[in-house]
Amino acid sequence: MIINITGIGWVTAGNMGCGKDHDHFALSGGSLPVIEQGELFERPYPSFRRMDEYSKLGIAAIAFALKDADLDQWTHKRNIGIVVSTEYGCLGVDLDFYGTVLREEGVGASPALFAYTLPNSFLGDAAILFGLTGKSFVINPPRPLGLTGLKLALDSLLLGECDQILCGANNLKPPSPFDRHSKAAPGALFFVLEKSGRTSGYGRLGFNKKGVVEFEGKEVQDLSEIVRHCLAR
Repeated sequence: MIINITGIGWVTAGNMGCGKDHDHFALSGGSLPVIEQGELFERPYPSFRRMDEYSKLGIAAIAFALKDADLDQWTHKRNIGIVVSTEYGCLGVDLDFYGTVLREEGVGASPALFAYTLPNSFLGDAAILFGLTGKSFVINPPRPLGLTGLKLALDSLLLGECDQILCGANNLKPPSPFDRHSKAAPGALFFVLEKSGRTSGYGRLGFNKKGVVEFEGKEVQDLSEIVRHCLAR
């Protein structure tokens, strides 16, 4: 079965947007751009301003990927799933929330922070914003931009669990002292994958006989490499 990449979206220190609007991609150190919901949604989403930065980052990259795949407009809910890889997730929010718990023996614990103390919290917002009903989950793989999440996404499509699926990575710079051990540059990157038929998009993904992921018949090692191949076509 042929699986196509039909959309790419990202937010990095260098730029943000849809794959079709750029010819270069790089995840590097530096400050991420300020994310304004006016750049993402036609109508305001009240909960967006209350989100933590990790959640805003993931929502933005997902929004750009769906727009790139012409899936940003919807009237009926869609069986679209999400697989997210992250290194430290929302650890910064977890520590901030714990700080509010320590004060006054938990009496002043922040409900606003508590709402985003899980790395998959923003997936609920994504489902509401974009009408997604497919299976969605977050993983913590050994390589932040490795292919573990992509393989799970491909399996989900091949098994018929969803019609389309978003997969990618979402990472903020972790708080000290964890930043000294981080392997992930800050930023978010998502692909839209789907079975052939609607559009050919950027190209085809699949497994070879050895179970290795290939893009257009060539073995690939990580998500950044796949983006570069897509933009070069």
